[in-house]
Amino acid sequence: MHISACPTSDPRQNKLIAALPAEAGLRWSSQLELVDLTRGQVLVEPGRTAEYVYFPTTAIVSLLYVTQDGESSEIAVVGNDGVVGISLFMGGESSPNWSVVQSAGQCYRLRGQTVKDEVERAGVVLMMLLRYTQAMMGQVAQTAACNRYQSIDQLLCRRLLLSLDRLESDALVMTQELLANLLGVRREGVTAAALRLQQAGVISYSRGKIMVLDREELENRTSESMTPERHAMRQKQLLKLAA
Repeated sequence: MHISACPTSDPRQNKLIAALPAEAGLRWSSQLELVDLTRGQVLVEPGRTAEYVYFPTTAIVSLLYVTQDGESSEIAVVGNDGVVGISLFMGGESSPNWSVVQSAGQCYRLRGQTVKDEVERAGVVLMMLLRYTQAMMGQVAQTAACNRYQSIDQLLCRRLLLSLDRLESDALVMTQELLANLLGVRREGVTAAALRLQQAGVISYSRGKIMVLDREELENRTSESMTPERHAMRQKQLLKLAA
């Protein structure tokens, strides 16, 4: 990681920074550092206290849960909509998961102590960060439900949309091996699902580069179709958990 010197970059490309109150923006402006991130770069390791929090602008970061056997699965995605390192301002200090750059780009980093000081003011910034954390928890919950009930085809469509929502382009750089690791499924399953999407004219795929040709159809294919029998089974499971 190295500090970038890009004169055209603007911290407000990150939506959280753009939403900062004017006073907080002034306090942070001199301390935000623009850095270049490379794909595969680790920003946060589990069990370790991170020195910085990261506000992506053009990069995308995956939050990964890794088992003792080395198997991984993505639990959430952070792009220009959020911040990496919420454990620093939630009181937990260390993170329970890995934060790994999935799509190279840039971000602004801020020392963790600066964010802690802001949180201790118990003002608008704290409420903004708490709302973001709630949204992140919702994303994690949705990912868990989708991983349980959706097909590989639907999971792939959803994952492509998560990246598209955080990029200004319809072109994605994602290998089948990377997608399999993110989704926690076998590579063969991703290969077959990508081929079906390509044959349907939804995407074009070549050498790790995916171009989305029909976003509307991609969204349609993400929607879960559920038979009455499967819906009844889920309702019973939910009732059992609530009991």
